[in-house]
Amino acid sequence: MRRRGEHAILILAILFFLIFFGISLNLLKLSQERDYVRTAADSSYITIHAGESSGTIYDRNFQPLVNQKKNIVAVAVPAEISLEELKEYAADISLLEIEYQKGKPFAFKCVKTGEESEGVTFFEIPQRYGRNIPAPHVIGYISDGEGISGLEYAYNKLFRIGSTENSVTYSTDGHGNILIGGGKSVVRSTKDKTGVVTTLDSEIQAICEKAGRSLGKGAIVVSDVRNGEILAMASFPEYDINNLTAAFENEDSPMINRCLYSFSVGSIFKLVTACEGLNEGLTEFMCNCSGGHTMGELSFACHNRNGHGVQNMKEAMTNSCNPYFITLSQCLDLQKYRSLAYNLGFGREIHLSAGIISSAGVLPSVDDLLVPAELANFSFGQGRLSATPLQINQMTCAIANGGELVMLRLIKGITVDGKTIGNEKSSLSSRVISEETSAELRKMMISAIYNNENSKATPRYVMAGAKTSTAQTEIYDESGEELCHGWITGFYPASNPRYAITVLAEHGGYGNDSAAPVFKEIVDEMMMRE
Repeated sequence: MRRRGEHAILILAILFFLIFFGISLNLLKLSQERDYVRTAADSSYITIHAGESSGTIYDRNFQPLVNQKKNIVAVAVPAEISLEELKEYAADISLLEIEYQKGKPFAFKCVKTGEESEGVTFFEIPQRYGRNIPAPHVIGYISDGEGISGLEYAYNKLFRIGSTENSVTYSTDGHGNILIGGGKSVVRSTKDKTGVVTTLDSEIQAICEKAGRSLGKGAIVVSDVRNGEILAMASFPEYDINNLTAAFENEDSPMINRCLYSFSVGSIFKLVTACEGLNEGLTEFMCNCSGGHTMGELSFACHNRNGHGVQNMKEAMTNSCNPYFITLSQCLDLQKYRSLAYNLGFGREIHLSAGIISSAGVLPSVDDLLVPAELANFSFGQGRLSATPLQINQMTCAIANGGELVMLRLIKGITVDGKTIGNEKSSLSSRVISEETSAELRKMMISAIYNNENSKATPRYVMAGAKTSTAQTEIYDESGEELCHGWITGFYPASNPRYAITVLAEHGGYGNDSAAPVFKEIVDEMMMRE
């Protein structure tokens, strides 16, 4: 019995030994596996970012309005290239020396590019904004990498979502040292090729921005009367996208896009009154201007206090005679009169893109026009009526385009390669005036320039047609002088119109003094360009 007990104990001891041995082998194996995992984890990567690229805003000829300049950035590995070699490229040598001494891969700005090696990689990265960015009110601006206004806001996702990174990735050992033998992985973004193609012509935009600086505050719109494409859209004062603080603090509110804001219109609206008169067959309507017009207890003065005498419609347009158009308006069908104004774009917003929407302005109702004083003011563009420079330009397009109103547009389409346009938008148009009526209105606008010896709108190199306004605002300066808006809208060439040009001089006074010279300069410069 005793031997049996000793034998059992021996067997148990051997069993426990075997179990312990097995456990020890497993622990050793696990330990080795952990060491392997640790070694693998220590073989990692390091990525050096050289900068981001974002989509581009192009003009109609694929000229970039942003991303015009490219900055050169290099990524260097100190262990693989000497400091002296890098100094040849560095924009800031002292900063280069500081980064180089750290011994780690780094990015630095360069004055030029060079031959690449394992130790240095060069990138050309678009600079979003340079100096004198064109059409800042159209482009808009960004904050914290997001579009806030203008096209930057409207196409924020297109510009900034996707493959925007420029970088170099290296393999490293467990101590963070670069494993050059493992090669480098370079990512070069082509995001700047993609973008939105506008209808703007950068050369015409530059002409308008130069000519319009004399306005102080105001707006200029130039469009192609045949398809409604906006070739230039400038608001004044301009602002520097790179210095938004100064713009926000400027009491003249340069951040406002005045092309989209509504203002009192003045005598330009006489074109609508004349148009309805022609529509209703009042082609031979005559009126004797004695210097004013009385309606009950109300009196409306003509700018010529001595009167213009007996006039027909063309003469009254040339003379910009208020009494003539007041008298004419009393003969019109108010429903048709008001509908014509609406069809010409008054009282309606103009959508150019998300965030770029023209105000509808104010178009009085038929009930409003039943009030004699309101109708009288309406006939020559005063009273409650207001409109934007875009609306006035669109009306001018209809007159110049044989009565076809083309909806103004700013966007041609999207590009992915900076060369071709996808999903290009087409023009939308509708007939609002007969060809005969539009031809008569064009004759009146031509006469308003060439039969007016005081006109300051007469171009040097081509005949044009135009109408000026001096719109009252009921806003007065410190000396009690009313601050009137000066307007002009017109087209050229006179015989076969192609361009419509609208100029607003906010608080600029007489349209012939403030807006007409700008119109003339733009037409002359555009003709010189052609």
